[in-house]
Amino acid sequence: MSANWNWLHRGHADEADEPQGMAMAMPVPVFAGQKLVVVGGSSGMGRQTAEDVVAAGGSAVIIGDDPAKVDDTVRALAKEGTAWGITADLADRAQVERVRQQLAGDHADATLLVNAAGFFIPKPFLEHDGAFYDAYLELDRAIFFLTQTVARGMADGGRGGAIVNVGSMWAHQAIAATPSSAYSVAKAGLHALTRNLAMELAPHHIRVDAVAPAVVATPIYERFVPADKLEETLHSFDSFHLIGRVGTARDLANTITFLLSPATSWVTGAIWDVDGGVMAGRN
Repeated sequence: MSANWNWLHRGHADEADEPQGMAMAMPVPVFAGQKLVVVGGSSGMGRQTAEDVVAAGGSAVIIGDDPAKVDDTVRALAKEGTAWGITADLADRAQVERVRQQLAGDHADATLLVNAAGFFIPKPFLEHDGAFYDAYLELDRAIFFLTQTVARGMADGGRGGAIVNVGSMWAHQAIAATPSSAYSVAKAGLHALTRNLAMELAPHHIRVDAVAPAVVATPIYERFVPADKLEETLHSFDSFHLIGRVGTARDLANTITFLLSPATSWVTGAIWDVDGGVMAGRN
C-alpha cells in the first residue's frame, strides 16, 4: 500500500496482540490543532491532501463545485476528524465573494491552505476564444482573492501558516501533444504569485510554495477523454516520464503535505517539480 511520508511503521512481530510479520502504520499528528482549507478539495490530489492532514490530527475545509463530491468528501473525512464543506462555482465572482465571507466568518483560524482547483483542456492557440481563455483567468482570480482572505486570517491570528499552490510543468515548457497556451499562462501566473506571496507574507511567518506536476492520474482529464479511454490515454504518457509512469494523487499529496509541515520550515518561495523527472529530461 502506498502511504504518506508521515506514516510511521511500528510494532513488532513478537507482540502478543500483533499478527506475525505485520506492523502497524499510523501517521504522526504533525497537524494537530491546525485547520486546512483546500480549494478544489473534493477530488484528486486536493482530496488526498485533506485526508492526510485530517489523519495527522488536523481538520479541513473542502471547497468544490460539485455538491455531491463535496458532501462525500466531508463524510469520508469525518470518520477521522472534523471537516466542513463549501460548494461554489469559482468562475462566478458573486459565489467567490460568498466563499470569502464564509472563510472570514467561520474559518479565520485556518493555518494551512492548498490551492488545488484547476481544469485542463488542450486546445490549439489559434482555436482559443475569449470565453475559453477567460475561464482560466477567472479561476486564477478566485484563487488570488480566496488566498488573500485565508492569509489575512493567518496574519491576524498571529500563528503563521503555510500555503501550497498546485502549479504545473506546462508553466515551464510547452508540450506538442497537449497544446495548452491559456492553461500555461494561468499556471505561470500561479507560480509568480507563489514567489511574490512568499516575499510579502514572510514577516507574518507564512510560508508559500508550489508544486509543478506533470501528467497525474486525476479526474482533471475526464473533461476531454472518454471514460472508457481514460486509463489507456493516461498510460500512453508513462514513458514521457523518466520514472516510467504517470503520477498519482498520492505522489502529489506526499509532497504537498511535506511542504505544509514543520519539516519544511526553512522552505518558502519554492516551486518543486513533482513530475517523474520530466523537467530533467525525457526518454
